Amino acid sequence: MRDWEFCPLCGDRLLPGDIGGLTRLCCRAACGFVHWDNPAPVLAALVDYRGRVVLARNHAWAAGAFGLITGFLERGEAPEEGVAREVREELGLAAQTVTLIGVYPFARKHELIVAYHVVADGEIRLNEELAEFRLIAPEKLKAWDFGTGLAVRDWLRRRDSAH
Repeated sequence: MRDWEFCPLCGDRLLPGDIGGLTRLCCRAACGFVHWDNPAPVLAALVDYRGRVVLARNHAWAAGAFGLITGFLERGEAPEEGVAREVREELGLAAQTVTLIGVYPFARKHELIVAYHVVADGEIRLNEELAEFRLIAPEKLKAWDFGTGLAVRDWLRRRDSAH
């Protein structure tokens, strides 16, 4: 996260102030800038590909570390469109259906995860961000205790209760 010291509008020093019951960095000059520091919306796709779940490893991650397909929501983009775009960009797959799993805080990275179950098809072609992928049978998929793992947990629970 970027540390803000000066106002991006007038260049004056930002100082802590109480805005809406929270401490925020504020410009005391006439411009009145407030650094709201709201979490960034991140989209996550639990990709269901021909009956298996796609887990991918980003080049920046350690060997053996796999996760869901994720990316930032773009300005003016509906979340459902954004998650379909991320699946297309990162895996080369076309989303057939997009269903909300849930919304999860990810305080460690100051993000808000909006997770979807995306049924997709086509030929998997990884983009430059991804090193490799795995196809996991849903019954072998295990949730992890943070971030997108919470969406995996909820999806598995719903899936198990439907069967």
